Amino acid sequence: MNQTQIENNPQTYMGTAVVLTKGLFHRRNAKTAHGLVRGTERFKILGVIDEVSAGKDAGVVLDGVQRDIPIFPSVQAFTGATGTTPDYAVIGVALCGGRLDEAWQALVLDVMSQGICIVNGLHMPLSDIPAFKEAAEKYNVEIIDFRRSKPFDQLKYWTGKAFDVTIPRIAVLGTDCALGKRTTTRMLMQMCRSNGIKTESIFTGQTGWLQGSPYGFILDATPNDFVSGELEAAIVECAEKSNPDLMLLEGQSALRNPLGPCGSEFIVSADAKGVILQHAPFRKFFDTAEAFGCCLPTAEDEIKLIEMYGAKVIAVTLNGEGGSREDLVRYAQQLKATTELPVLDPLNDAPSTLLPVIRAFIDN
Repeated sequence: MNQTQIENNPQTYMGTAVVLTKGLFHRRNAKTAHGLVRGTERFKILGVIDEVSAGKDAGVVLDGVQRDIPIFPSVQAFTGATGTTPDYAVIGVALCGGRLDEAWQALVLDVMSQGICIVNGLHMPLSDIPAFKEAAEKYNVEIIDFRRSKPFDQLKYWTGKAFDVTIPRIAVLGTDCALGKRTTTRMLMQMCRSNGIKTESIFTGQTGWLQGSPYGFILDATPNDFVSGELEAAIVECAEKSNPDLMLLEGQSALRNPLGPCGSEFIVSADAKGVILQHAPFRKFFDTAEAFGCCLPTAEDEIKLIEMYGAKVIAVTLNGEGGSREDLVRYAQQLKATTELPVLDPLNDAPSTLLPVIRAFIDN
């Protein structure tokens, strides 16, 4: 797949799709699949392929909301039950190291043999592997490795133009990775739009591209020297083409995550003056860093660090994994008292709770 063909345009690579999760749909690893089940403008999701959760509705498994996206144990079961063949099969998981093991590779090759194109957002480019190249030619299908870095001559270097963009920008940052920053960003965008605020989001991860967002780039597929420039370029493009009232910037990882610290770019290079902080109060260690004893900071401490960078935290959103609903409500009340900020669980509380502070941020 020629990288110059991989575009942000939602009209590119549109069609029907199933999502491959191979027994992981009910787990955090399937966050890409979770995002596609919650909504995408690029694909029409016809089903999820997952042997563990087969027979259930994907929305119900995800968060208890019926979305009429059935889960099948195999692609063969899907085609047999529906009588249709999807245009695409999307690899819907984030795996350690971004690599597919032998079992996953066998599954993907089997899917290709049924005439289905593969959409792969992992770091491991399948189209470079001889067996996959041969299968693509044999079965006349595409492999879309969209997490490749852009060619060098297409990469943008930071120029300072971000400072000329006057449209207000809020970065949705987090105290860790894999705790819902993109989901919160999308929910807030939809909430703002439904309340008359013309809002665009700048995606920075693979799921944002899969959901069809027109503005953004994939941060962890970009050479470090060009991250700030690609972020700035997406903001400038958004301003020129859409001129929204508000931009929401999807954060990645966390300022203090030892596996890949990230976040200062959104404040320093993208000039985001507002931050909504996502926090998982019952998660003790950074994701996959448990063995090293690397503990998450408290929300209060992270707010202080963000404000040292020059941005203002206007609200805190919560991920309640590892605790009960009652525990989360109790924690939210305590955090409201200590920070004097709005605090909510975006999956269970109305995102419109944040409308007053977002309006105030725009006005100021």
